[in-house]
Amino acid sequence: MKLNKLHIDIYADGADIKGIIEMHDKDYISGFTTNPTLMKKAGVVSYTDFAKEMVEKISDMPISFEVFSDEFETMKKEAIALAEYGKNVFVKIPITNSKGESSVPLVKELSADGVNLNVTAIFTIEQVKSVLKVLSPGTENIISVFAGRIADAGIDPELVMKETAALCRKIPGTKSLWASCREVFNIVQAERCGVDIVTVTNDLLDKAEKNLGKDLTQFSLETVRMFEEDSRKLGFSIL
Repeated sequence: MKLNKLHIDIYADGADIKGIIEMHDKDYISGFTTNPTLMKKAGVVSYTDFAKEMVEKISDMPISFEVFSDEFETMKKEAIALAEYGKNVFVKIPITNSKGESSVPLVKELSADGVNLNVTAIFTIEQVKSVLKVLSPGTENIISVFAGRIADAGIDPELVMKETAALCRKIPGTKSLWASCREVFNIVQAERCGVDIVTVTNDLLDKAEKNLGKDLTQFSLETVRMFEEDSRKLGFSIL
């Protein structure tokens, strides 16, 4: 099994321009996402400069940029500004602000204005349904469900993702997305759930390139050889 043989779209999730450009050349990458946490980790100092450079270098694939404000009025202005960076830009709007206030009314306004949206930080089917109800016909949208964090809560994310995928298929132009991958197997899970998109960090994509579909007997031998090599390097002796 190889990444380019999967039927699901794989979006690279990161904020390092060099790494993003490298991923753009991979034949299994279909788009890109980023968020404030990834930007902080990557040391981004100017959001606008970063976003403009990313759109300039990648104009042939979808790119999702997230708003920063916690106030809906400002959030709307940010969304409109980000959307103007390029036709391939999807604006990420969190399902609520930090006060727990629903962003669905804002999603409705932006969708009516023709903004491509990626509604993010979704965890429940109720949230999915609330967003789908307000999307304007003819718009393109992504519904990002944080399946990895759902699993962190001890809940099977596949149940949520299968229903999300089915609901999104009823709305033309709207795609379901499995977010917050924790391991390579999550990519396989996302595909078998019928999800349209899965976002994966660069380090996890590197691991998937090396290991996805690998013969387990060979994998076992490689693991033993790794232990043996590390034991020699440690120089320890039991006897």
